[in-house]
Amino acid sequence: MSTATPDEQYLREAISLAVTNVSNDGGPFGAVILTPDGSVFPGVNRVTATNDPTAHAEVVAIRTACTSIASFSLAGSVLYSSCEPCPMCLASALWAHVDRVVYAADRNDAARAGFDDAVFYDYFSTPLEERSMPTRQLRLPSSPGPGPTAPFDAWAARTDHIDY
Repeated sequence: MSTATPDEQYLREAISLAVTNVSNDGGPFGAVILTPDGSVFPGVNRVTATNDPTAHAEVVAIRTACTSIASFSLAGSVLYSSCEPCPMCLASALWAHVDRVVYAADRNDAARAGFDDAVFYDYFSTPLEERSMPTRQLRLPSSPGPGPTAPFDAWAARTDHIDY
């Protein structure tokens, strides 16, 4: 009889997915979403296999879970990841309303293997005017054409939109 906690069980599953994914031309990352009803949705890193820089294991698991349950909300769910999620994956978990995240290896372990996310963490903590990829707001005049808040005005005017 196993004495592993559910967190340990699902975290080991995420790690196993990551190890297997390396043999399938994928990155060394795996993730599992556990929904409140006990459903399990796996995800593996397919960035290089699909030429999709957003195909991180956590994002793939979130997409799979949301599609399967036909909802953008994973409230009450847990995300298990073989490695500390990067800022994109953490943001995705927040947008999906995941309740908590449990991970095995940390960002330093990933960096030692050649997956250094420090540039992303640094980017967000750097002042706008000093960032490596410049971003700036360009305020358009209201005419000609729609003004900058026109999409939000259209959204607010609809009484049948779904808040998220």
